[in-house]
Amino acid sequence: MMRIDGRLPDQLRAISIEVGAAPYAEGSALIAYGNTRVLCTATVEDGVPAWMRGQQGGWVTAEYAMLPRATLQRTRRERNGPSGRTQEIQRLIGRSLRAAVDLSALGERTITIDCDVLQADGGTRTAAISGGYVALALAVEHLVRSNAIEVKPALTPVAAVSVGIVQGTLLLDLCYDEDSQADLDCNVVMNSAGAYIEVQATAERVPASRFQLNALLDLAERGIRQILDVQAAALAAVLPNNTMSRVQSP
Repeated sequence: MMRIDGRLPDQLRAISIEVGAAPYAEGSALIAYGNTRVLCTATVEDGVPAWMRGQQGGWVTAEYAMLPRATLQRTRRERNGPSGRTQEIQRLIGRSLRAAVDLSALGERTITIDCDVLQADGGTRTAAISGGYVALALAVEHLVRSNAIEVKPALTPVAAVSVGIVQGTLLLDLCYDEDSQADLDCNVVMNSAGAYIEVQATAERVPASRFQLNALLDLAERGIRQILDVQAAALAAVLPNNTMSRVQSP
């Protein structure tokens, strides 16, 4: 099957990460999955939600929004609060990133990851998770360098990608046109240890067999391994001298 953008079925779009894209934030990353671009910023604040007070641990949460012209037609701003879809996405991002850090080592602090979609061409939530991890890692480094915490919390890198079945073919990292035609689409979140954090799969047209689902998870893992490499290269380039770095996958 020839894909819309000429990629092979098991090929990611070009993945790039620009670290330090929002210099006022404690951590930031502008991530691109092909034509999808998401600005991820991390803000560190003292205090935790009321139900966590006194537990000596921290919290990581996320907010997600799409700019009005991130899509082909203008989308109205959500002035009366996030829609159900938006809430579902930001909860997914928050769950994924909490799995990346030892919350007990943060002290009573909250790190908020804001994920703003500048341009949408499929995979916005998966790009937000992968970029959000980079912003989170930089925010944790900021806490260590500013002596706000004595011991750096353990971090386990987290990344995400979409997979799907289109016209009977298993595809990695679906763009919007592919996603809109998919018989089944699936978002997979994993960490660098190879453990699954979340799998969201929906048969839009044709149910999938166990064999197909297993093959999709294998495909997603191969893609996530490549994204983890891009994350690692971006962070390795920027942390020694705190300068902006842009790293792109082959």
